[in-house]
Amino acid sequence: MRETIERYGLVAIALAGLVAGLAAWAVGAPGVAHWSWFAGTLPVVVALAISIVRALAAGRMGVDAVAFVSMSAALVFGEPLAGVVVAIMYTGGNVLEDIAVARAERDLRALVDRAPRLAHRRGGDMVEDVPIDAVAIGDVLVVRAGEVVPVDGTVTGAAAAIDESALTGEALPVTRRAGEEVRSGTVNVGETFEMRARATAGESTYAGIVRLVTAAQTAKAPFIRIADRYALLLLPATLALAGLAWALSGDPIRALAVLVASTPCPLILAAPVAFIAGVSQAARHGILVKGGGALEALATTVTVMFDKTGTLTVGGARLVAIETAPGESAAEVLRLAASLEQASHHVVAGAIVAAAAAQDLALAMPTEVREAMGSGLEGRVGGRVVCVGSQSIAFGVARLPDWATRALRRASWRSALAVFVTVDGKPAGALLLADELRKETPRAIQLLRGAGIRRIMMVTGDRADAAETIGAALDLDAVLADRSPSDKVDAVKTEQRLAATLMVGDGINDAPALAAAGVGIAMGARGASASSEAADVVILVDRLDRVAQAVTVARRARHIAVQSIVVGMSLSGVAMVAAAFGYLSPVAGALTQEAIDVAVILNALRALGPGRGAARGQRTMSSTAAQDLREDHARLERSLDTLRGIADALDDAGPEEAVRLIREAERLVAEEVVAHERDDEAEVYPSLTRYLADSHGLSAMSRAHREIQHLARLLSRLADGLAPADVDRYLVRDAQRVIESIEALVRIHNAQEEDIYEHAVAA
Repeated sequence: MRETIERYGLVAIALAGLVAGLAAWAVGAPGVAHWSWFAGTLPVVVALAISIVRALAAGRMGVDAVAFVSMSAALVFGEPLAGVVVAIMYTGGNVLEDIAVARAERDLRALVDRAPRLAHRRGGDMVEDVPIDAVAIGDVLVVRAGEVVPVDGTVTGAAAAIDESALTGEALPVTRRAGEEVRSGTVNVGETFEMRARATAGESTYAGIVRLVTAAQTAKAPFIRIADRYALLLLPATLALAGLAWALSGDPIRALAVLVASTPCPLILAAPVAFIAGVSQAARHGILVKGGGALEALATTVTVMFDKTGTLTVGGARLVAIETAPGESAAEVLRLAASLEQASHHVVAGAIVAAAAAQDLALAMPTEVREAMGSGLEGRVGGRVVCVGSQSIAFGVARLPDWATRALRRASWRSALAVFVTVDGKPAGALLLADELRKETPRAIQLLRGAGIRRIMMVTGDRADAAETIGAALDLDAVLADRSPSDKVDAVKTEQRLAATLMVGDGINDAPALAAAGVGIAMGARGASASSEAADVVILVDRLDRVAQAVTVARRARHIAVQSIVVGMSLSGVAMVAAAFGYLSPVAGALTQEAIDVAVILNALRALGPGRGAARGQRTMSSTAAQDLREDHARLERSLDTLRGIADALDDAGPEEAVRLIREAERLVAEEVVAHERDDEAEVYPSLTRYLADSHGLSAMSRAHREIQHLARLLSRLADGLAPADVDRYLVRDAQRVIESIEALVRIHNAQEEDIYEHAVAA
């Protein structure tokens, strides 16, 4: 604040001196005008001299030295009017920088300004307003419509509609049901709801973000210090040109004009304005960059290293498949297991219950729940004895049936955990749970390569087989598995010595590696606070593709900074040469330089914008529309899971059961899959063309639609008029091949479509 006041004070003194001098000159008092201009210049010279002395004491010499020489020379040579114009130019440039930085920081300050101050705490039938710092863990809070959620907690009553855009940048409100988490700093856009605090104000998400914003200082970036070092070349070159102009012309005023025209404000202003604008632009997308230095380092990144769990993958257990015994229903196996697991707090139990909720299965409350011998849970669900646990609980030492052997084999292939379910003492099925790739991970890797990243690696503490499977799927350049936190640090340091390296992680164990990297990026939406504190950049939205967006924003900001400096200094060079030949007087040179400064600042502020895509006026799809399309795919996934179960069930089906299964598969494909693809072709794709630069990608997607419809016709012919007498092992094998082909093709087709949806949203 003090520095800002001093800057405004100096520019006010210089302006007052200029105006007073012009007024005196206009009334025929040149002596008074001379001393007015002198008085307006001298304080700026003194303040600049003090600043230069402090810089030299710290071992630096900045670009301010040339401005000091030009103003001092103007006073010595009796040209105070030129001196006061340079003083106004220099101090005014600093004020313009303050204004530009203030505008660029507006999005960051908004986070701090909207921090909640009060909370409505329920005590019995009373609700009292208390300071947010008085909220304790376990307190029941009331959040009214339109209010900011005060602390992290869980919804206890009716579902809540939450706007998380302030934290994540996503405009689409989300619904949080009873038991689900709500984060401080988000906004209640629905009806009043109640929540139970699970963190104090100081430990909540929003407080952590405010601390990170405070850490996002506007200190000079390394690139700006390089700009300061340009003064080592600029100052002697300027003095040499000024001396040569004086020597050849015999006129000291020409030397003064060269000095005035050389004032290096493009060097002083361009880089900080561009980088702070880049920081602001990143914040709009849920990317918190801790200052211009981090952004500049991010722009020069060559290598990117990823942690695996929670970064490239979703983190934690997810239901990936249901294997059933002959005659059992996959949905019923999941419903019974999830009903029982409601009584457990184990992470696997939570994943099973969440999978059942996603399929809208009606769960029953279990009774007589107890820990089973070994590893598992046993209880009654709707009068049936259900047991969920390990292989030993389901089969003991008995020989495994074929379906169970197949389940274990598939679990091994997918690096998954197999949880067996028995009903009334009879093995009914197995739930396969694994940590899967994020849906946006392949696109994120592709975007990073498109942004110019040359080497992408994974470094993880997970075992080699699981890590290499993911590395192969993503076509990574290297996979380092079985690494402890200290091993990760060593790996990062090794890569950092070879090239500028970026590390991306989310857990506490990633914090040392994030700190060791040239730039550390923390996935802060679900990650540990330790990793967020250690990182230079925090992704506030749970999207991995924001890493590529951060790199793109940083490189654009750096490009604009370099462009502004090069063009600005080139124009200054032209003005210096013109002054050396006598085409510019000292006053004209100062005014010319002022015009260059304004142009440089305006150009640097382009980093506030989104880039060339928006400049072309290309339309983008709304997040809501894209979310609707993704939800259509989620509904279709259930039908694909059923098709996979049908293909497996055909292994052991008798003739009559095989006919029923094949006809059920044909019905699902016709009513769900083909209908969905036809709707895409008729309605979705025509609307998408408005948001894409060309329709080539959609043409490829249409080719997949035709192949899906062709396979559907083959299945329809196979099922048409099928009777049990027609069933043999060859017909069953043909049916399985067609069903599995449809299922696999539709899954990869949906993934490709979602990449296109994301591109349409971010275009």
